[in-house]
Amino acid sequence: MSATVTIKGQVTIPKSVRDHLGIVPGSRVDFRRTADGQIVIEPAEAKPSSRFSQLKGHAGEGMATEDIMALTRGEP
Repeated sequence: MSATVTIKGQVTIPKSVRDHLGIVPGSRVDFRRTADGQIVIEPAEAKPSSRFSQLKGHAGEGMATEDIMALTRGEP
C-alpha cells in the first residue's frame, strides 16, 4: 500500500488500515520507531477519564446537589 504526501505533510490512511486499527474520524494515532528503525502507526491510548467526565453535558437525572458536589471533590 502507498499514499501520497500533500504539500502540508498530510497523508490519507488507507481504509483497510483504518478499519484494521479501528481508526475513525477524530481518532488520535501515535507514531513510534522500532528498534530496527521502522516506523509504526497505532491508535493512541485514550487519556484516563476525569471525575468530571461523568457530568459532561448534564448533572445526571436524580442526582442530588450534595452527590454532585461530592463527586466533583473526589469524595467517595
